[in-house]
Amino acid sequence: MKFTKMQGCGNDYVYINCFEEKVENPNKLAVEMSERHFGVGSDGLILICPTDEADFRMRMFNSDGSESEMCGNGIRCVGKYVYDKGLTSKTNVSIITLAGIKYLNLNIGQDGKVDTATVDMGEPILKAEDIPVKSDKYPVIDEEIQILDKTFKFTCVSMGNPHAVTYVDNVSDFDVEKYGKVAEVDTHFPSKVNAEFVEKVSDDFLKMRVWERGAGETLACGTGTCATVVASVLKGLCKRTTTVQLLGGNLTIEWRESNNHVYMTGPARYSFEGEWLR
Repeated sequence: MKFTKMQGCGNDYVYINCFEEKVENPNKLAVEMSERHFGVGSDGLILICPTDEADFRMRMFNSDGSESEMCGNGIRCVGKYVYDKGLTSKTNVSIITLAGIKYLNLNIGQDGKVDTATVDMGEPILKAEDIPVKSDKYPVIDEEIQILDKTFKFTCVSMGNPHAVTYVDNVSDFDVEKYGKVAEVDTHFPSKVNAEFVEKVSDDFLKMRVWERGAGETLACGTGTCATVVASVLKGLCKRTTTVQLLGGNLTIEWRESNNHVYMTGPARYSFEGEWLR
Protein backbone atom coordinates (compact mmCIF):
# COMPACT_ATOMS: atom_id res chain seq x y z
CA MET A 1 0.00 0.00 0.00
CA LYS A 2 1.44 3.36 -1.04
CA PHE A 3 1.49 6.22 1.47
CA THR A 4 2.73 9.80 1.67
CA LYS A 5 4.14 11.39 4.82
CA MET A 6 3.30 15.11 5.14
CA GLN A 7 3.48 17.77 7.81
CA GLY A 8 2.06 21.19 8.57
CA CYS A 9 4.16 23.09 11.11
CA GLY A 10 5.57 19.74 12.26
CA ASN A 11 2.13 18.22 12.88
CA ASP A 12 2.86 15.07 10.85
CA TYR A 13 0.49 12.48 9.44
CA VAL A 14 0.56 9.50 7.10
CA TYR A 15 -1.73 10.13 4.10
CA ILE A 16 -3.35 7.40 2.04
CA ASN A 17 -5.08 8.01 -1.28
CA CYS A 18 -8.28 5.97 -0.97
CA PHE A 19 -9.10 6.62 -4.62
CA GLU A 20 -6.38 4.02 -5.26
CA GLU A 21 -5.92 2.11 -1.99
CA LYS A 22 -8.36 0.22 0.24
CA VAL A 23 -8.00 0.46 4.03
CA GLU A 24 -9.81 -2.32 5.91
CA ASN A 25 -9.22 -1.26 9.52
CA PRO A 26 -8.07 2.37 9.75
CA ASN A 27 -8.13 2.44 13.57
CA LYS A 28 -5.64 -0.44 13.80
CA LEU A 29 -3.58 0.85 10.87
CA ALA A 30 -3.28 4.30 12.50
CA VAL A 31 -1.72 2.76 15.60
CA GLU A 32 0.70 0.62 13.59
CA MET A 33 1.81 3.28 11.12
CA SER A 34 2.09 6.06 13.72
CA GLU A 35 4.52 4.10 15.92
CA ARG A 36 7.85 5.87 15.54
CA HIS A 37 10.06 2.79 16.04
CA PHE A 38 8.23 -0.05 14.28
CA GLY A 39 6.03 2.01 11.95
CA VAL A 40 6.34 5.10 9.79
CA GLY A 41 6.12 7.51 12.71
CA SER A 42 3.42 10.19 12.84
CA ASP A 43 0.78 11.96 14.90
CA GLY A 44 -1.82 9.85 13.11
CA LEU A 45 -3.36 8.67 9.84
CA ILE A 46 -5.38 10.67 7.31
CA LEU A 47 -7.43 9.06 4.53
CA ILE A 48 -8.25 11.03 1.37
CA CYS A 49 -11.53 9.57 0.10
CA PRO A 50 -14.11 10.07 -2.64
CA THR A 51 -17.49 11.56 -1.72
CA ASP A 52 -20.62 12.97 -3.35
CA GLU A 53 -20.98 15.65 -0.67
CA ALA A 54 -17.87 17.73 -1.48
CA ASP A 55 -14.78 17.61 -3.67
CA PHE A 56 -13.06 15.21 -1.24
CA ARG A 57 -13.59 13.49 2.08
CA MET A 58 -11.00 13.48 4.87
CA ARG A 59 -10.95 10.95 7.70
CA MET A 60 -8.45 11.59 10.49
CA PHE A 61 -7.24 9.05 13.06
CA ASN A 62 -5.02 9.81 16.05
CA SER A 63 -1.94 7.79 16.88
CA ASP A 64 -3.98 5.84 19.47
CA GLY A 65 -6.43 4.75 16.78
CA SER A 66 -9.30 7.03 17.78
CA GLU A 67 -11.05 8.97 15.02
CA SER A 68 -11.26 12.76 15.39
CA GLU A 69 -13.57 15.26 13.82
CA MET A 70 -11.02 17.61 12.25
CA CYS A 71 -7.35 18.49 11.91
CA GLY A 72 -6.43 21.96 10.73
CA ASN A 73 -2.84 21.17 9.81
CA GLY A 74 -3.91 17.89 8.24
CA ILE A 75 -6.56 19.42 6.00
CA ARG A 76 -4.05 21.89 4.55
CA CYS A 77 -1.87 18.93 3.57
CA VAL A 78 -4.88 17.22 2.00
CA GLY A 79 -5.36 20.33 -0.10
CA LYS A 80 -1.74 20.23 -1.22
CA TYR A 81 -1.93 16.51 -1.98
CA VAL A 82 -5.04 16.63 -4.16
CA TYR A 83 -3.78 19.60 -6.18
CA ASP A 84 -0.15 18.56 -6.56
CA LYS A 85 -1.08 14.97 -7.44
CA GLY A 86 -3.59 16.07 -10.08
CA LEU A 87 -6.76 14.90 -8.32
CA THR A 88 -8.11 18.42 -8.90
CA SER A 89 -7.13 21.50 -10.86
CA LYS A 90 -9.16 23.81 -8.63
CA THR A 91 -7.50 26.18 -6.16
CA ASN A 92 -10.73 26.49 -4.17
CA VAL A 93 -11.53 23.07 -2.77
CA SER A 94 -14.26 21.70 -0.48
CA ILE A 95 -13.43 18.85 1.89
CA ILE A 96 -15.99 17.12 4.09
CA THR A 97 -14.95 16.04 7.59
CA LEU A 98 -16.75 14.82 10.68
CA ALA A 99 -16.91 18.52 11.62
CA GLY A 100 -18.70 19.39 8.37
CA ILE A 101 -17.52 20.78 5.04
CA LYS A 102 -14.40 22.98 5.11
CA TYR A 103 -13.34 25.26 2.26
CA LEU A 104 -9.71 25.74 1.28
CA ASN A 105 -8.05 28.43 -0.80
CA LEU A 106 -4.82 26.94 -2.14
CA ASN A 107 -1.92 29.37 -2.61
CA ILE A 108 0.32 28.19 -5.45
CA GLY A 109 4.08 28.75 -5.31
CA GLN A 110 6.49 29.54 -8.16
CA ASP A 111 7.04 25.81 -8.72
CA GLY A 112 3.37 25.35 -9.61
CA LYS A 113 2.64 23.42 -6.41
CA VAL A 114 0.74 24.39 -3.26
CA ASP A 115 2.87 26.40 -0.83
CA THR A 116 0.32 27.47 1.76
CA ALA A 117 -3.41 27.12 2.23
CA THR A 118 -6.08 29.23 3.86
CA VAL A 119 -8.85 27.18 5.45
CA ASP A 120 -12.29 28.50 6.32
CA MET A 121 -12.67 26.68 9.63
CA GLY A 122 -16.25 27.87 10.11
CA GLU A 123 -17.78 29.47 13.18
CA PRO A 124 -16.43 28.71 16.65
CA ILE A 125 -18.78 26.81 18.93
CA LEU A 126 -19.11 28.52 22.30
CA LYS A 127 -22.13 26.81 23.89
CA ALA A 128 -20.98 24.57 26.76
CA GLU A 129 -23.05 21.50 25.90
CA ASP A 130 -21.97 21.66 22.26
CA ILE A 131 -18.23 21.94 22.96
CA PRO A 132 -18.78 19.84 25.19
CA VAL A 133 -17.76 21.00 28.67
CA LYS A 134 -19.62 20.89 31.96
CA SER A 135 -20.20 24.56 32.75
CA ASP A 136 -23.04 27.00 33.37
CA LYS A 137 -21.20 29.85 31.61
CA TYR A 138 -21.78 31.24 28.11
CA PRO A 139 -19.30 31.67 26.69
CA VAL A 140 -17.14 29.44 28.89
CA ILE A 141 -14.48 31.96 29.91
CA ASP A 142 -12.11 31.34 32.83
CA GLU A 143 -13.74 28.13 34.05
CA GLU A 144 -11.70 27.18 37.12
CA ILE A 145 -10.59 23.55 37.04
CA GLN A 146 -8.18 21.89 39.45
CA ILE A 147 -5.52 19.86 37.62
CA LEU A 148 -3.16 18.11 40.04
CA ASP A 149 -1.58 20.83 42.21
CA LYS A 150 -2.73 23.82 40.14
CA THR A 151 -6.01 25.60 39.50
CA PHE A 152 -6.30 26.64 35.84
CA LYS A 153 -8.74 29.09 34.28
CA PHE A 154 -9.83 27.47 31.01
CA THR A 155 -11.67 29.21 28.21
CA CYS A 156 -13.42 26.53 26.16
CA VAL A 157 -14.09 26.57 22.42
CA SER A 158 -14.96 23.94 19.85
CA MET A 159 -13.69 24.18 16.28
CA GLY A 160 -15.43 20.91 15.45
CA ASN A 161 -13.46 19.29 18.27
CA PRO A 162 -13.20 20.42 21.90
CA HIS A 163 -10.47 22.74 23.18
CA ALA A 164 -9.63 24.19 26.57
CA VAL A 165 -7.32 27.22 26.49
CA THR A 166 -5.38 28.54 29.46
CA TYR A 167 -2.55 31.04 29.93
CA VAL A 168 0.88 30.66 31.48
CA ASP A 169 3.77 33.06 32.08
CA ASN A 170 6.44 31.10 30.19
CA VAL A 171 5.15 28.43 27.84
CA SER A 172 8.66 27.21 26.97
CA ASP A 173 9.27 26.05 30.54
CA PHE A 174 5.77 24.78 31.23
CA ASP A 175 5.30 21.04 31.86
CA VAL A 176 2.72 20.36 29.15
CA GLU A 177 2.84 16.59 29.52
CA LYS A 178 2.30 16.65 33.28
CA TYR A 179 -0.82 18.82 33.16
CA GLY A 180 -2.02 18.14 29.62
CA LYS A 181 -2.56 14.41 29.97
CA VAL A 182 -4.61 14.95 33.14
CA ALA A 183 -6.61 17.81 31.63
CA GLU A 184 -7.45 15.67 28.59
CA VAL A 185 -9.44 13.18 30.65
CA ASP A 186 -10.81 15.53 33.33
CA THR A 187 -14.46 14.90 34.15
CA HIS A 188 -15.42 18.43 33.02
CA PHE A 189 -14.90 17.23 29.43
CA PRO A 190 -17.33 14.43 28.44
CA SER A 191 -15.55 13.79 25.11
CA LYS A 192 -12.07 14.47 26.48
CA VAL A 193 -10.33 17.66 25.38
CA ASN A 194 -7.36 19.21 23.63
CA ALA A 195 -5.53 21.45 26.09
CA GLU A 196 -3.74 24.61 24.90
CA PHE A 197 -1.19 26.41 27.08
CA VAL A 198 -0.64 29.96 25.85
CA GLU A 199 1.74 32.84 26.48
CA LYS A 200 0.79 36.32 25.28
CA VAL A 201 3.70 38.18 23.67
CA SER A 202 1.77 41.10 22.13
CA ASP A 203 -1.69 42.00 20.84
CA ASP A 204 -1.03 40.15 17.57
CA PHE A 205 1.46 37.46 18.61
CA LEU A 206 0.95 34.47 20.90
CA LYS A 207 3.02 31.42 21.75
CA MET A 208 1.22 28.10 22.24
CA ARG A 209 1.90 24.50 23.11
CA VAL A 210 -0.75 21.83 22.88
CA TRP A 211 -1.64 18.49 24.40
CA GLU A 212 -3.80 16.79 21.78
CA ARG A 213 -6.56 14.37 22.67
CA GLY A 214 -5.44 10.91 21.60
CA ALA A 215 -1.94 11.97 20.50
CA GLY A 216 -0.15 13.72 23.38
CA GLU A 217 1.95 16.83 22.84
CA THR A 218 2.38 17.63 19.15
CA LEU A 219 4.39 20.30 17.36
CA ALA A 220 1.23 22.04 16.15
CA CYS A 221 -2.56 21.87 16.19
CA GLY A 222 -4.56 23.86 13.65
CA THR A 223 -7.95 23.68 15.34
CA GLY A 224 -6.24 24.39 18.67
CA THR A 225 -4.56 27.48 17.24
CA CYS A 226 -7.94 28.72 16.00
CA ALA A 227 -9.51 28.04 19.38
CA THR A 228 -6.64 29.87 21.08
CA VAL A 229 -7.19 33.05 19.05
CA VAL A 230 -10.96 32.89 19.61
CA ALA A 231 -10.43 32.45 23.36
CA SER A 232 -7.88 35.26 23.45
CA VAL A 233 -10.19 37.66 21.58
CA LEU A 234 -13.01 36.79 23.97
CA LYS A 235 -10.71 37.66 26.87
CA GLY A 236 -9.48 40.87 25.21
CA LEU A 237 -5.91 39.58 24.93
CA CYS A 238 -5.30 39.79 21.17
CA LYS A 239 -6.54 41.20 17.87
CA ARG A 240 -8.86 39.30 15.55
CA THR A 241 -5.92 38.65 13.22
CA THR A 242 -3.03 37.17 15.16
CA THR A 243 0.05 35.06 14.51
CA VAL A 244 0.56 32.08 16.79
CA GLN A 245 3.98 30.52 17.27
CA LEU A 246 3.90 26.75 17.73
CA LEU A 247 6.78 24.37 18.33
CA GLY A 248 6.73 23.50 14.61
CA GLY A 249 6.20 26.94 13.10
CA ASN A 250 3.74 29.82 12.82
CA LEU A 251 0.08 29.98 11.81
CA THR A 252 -1.90 33.13 11.09
CA ILE A 253 -5.48 33.12 12.36
CA GLU A 254 -8.25 35.58 11.52
CA TRP A 255 -11.60 35.54 13.35
CA ARG A 256 -13.57 37.60 10.87
CA GLU A 257 -16.17 39.86 12.43
CA SER A 258 -18.27 40.12 9.27
CA ASN A 259 -19.30 36.46 9.16
CA ASN A 260 -17.99 35.04 12.47
CA HIS A 261 -15.82 32.51 10.59
CA VAL A 262 -12.27 31.62 11.58
CA TYR A 263 -9.62 31.48 8.83
CA MET A 264 -6.31 29.69 9.24
CA THR A 265 -3.32 30.22 6.94
CA GLY A 266 -0.20 28.08 7.08
CA PRO A 267 2.21 25.83 5.19
CA ALA A 268 1.83 22.26 3.93
CA ARG A 269 4.89 20.15 3.16
CA TYR A 270 5.87 16.69 1.94
CA SER A 271 8.24 14.60 4.03
CA PHE A 272 8.54 11.40 1.97
CA GLU A 273 6.64 8.65 0.19
CA GLY A 274 6.82 4.89 0.64
CA GLU A 275 5.09 1.52 0.64
CA TRP A 276 3.56 -0.21 3.63
CA LEU A 277 4.46 -3.89 3.38
CA ARG A 278 2.43 -5.47 6.18
